[in-house]
Amino acid sequence: MAEITRENVSIVIPAYAEELRIERTVTELCELARTFPRLQEILIIAEPYGDATAGVARAAAGDSSLVTVCENAGHRGKGFAVREGMMKATGEIIFFMDADLSVPLHYVVSFVNHLDLHPEVNVAIGCRRHPQSVIHVRQHFLREQAGRGFNRVARLLGLTRRKDTQCGFKAFRRDAARSIFSRTRVDEFAFDVEALLIAKKLHLRVEELPVEWINDRDTKFRSFRDGWRSFRDLLRLRIRRDF
Repeated sequence: MAEITRENVSIVIPAYAEELRIERTVTELCELARTFPRLQEILIIAEPYGDATAGVARAAAGDSSLVTVCENAGHRGKGFAVREGMMKATGEIIFFMDADLSVPLHYVVSFVNHLDLHPEVNVAIGCRRHPQSVIHVRQHFLREQAGRGFNRVARLLGLTRRKDTQCGFKAFRRDAARSIFSRTRVDEFAFDVEALLIAKKLHLRVEELPVEWINDRDTKFRSFRDGWRSFRDLLRLRIRRDF
């Protein structure tokens, strides 16, 4: 049996207006690193909001050499923050996940184990609609229906066949992350669809894995403001040719 290479792991957290919960996020990530030594890097990508997100993150990290807090010059959106983090990360396996940690952190170990056992897989994405997924706290009905509608439009436009593009818990091998995120252009919430579309065009293997999900009602997504922008970005992706 071939020996499994134990690759180091980076985690990227986009953080916009996260002053109230970023301390818990950083603390729990550092606790994970103590029990999972392959986690070698935690990148907090803070976008300006006029609050103390970056400062609170640094205070929570203390003298930990694992945590780096990067402050973007301006607010451009979640997609931009994730792209910055994915291009800066140095791990052989790079996650991005939401600051609310809606997917429990023990799934980092599960996803890494899956990638260890399946070297042919380039990208592993959390799928809340997987038959084995467990939803402990659901999104608000209207938000959930909006998300399903977004996914249906993406499928109708031929951009994806995935059941859940928007779950904020995805892992990439470093070469795949570089190849994908060096080509992404969407700065806002439709960036997940763009990233998966690019992965498809590059013939990378993407697998959907089950997760547990505990919805945090303090979402930064605003249905009217961000919803129409996301649909607009889907239309732009449909006509793009420069992937």
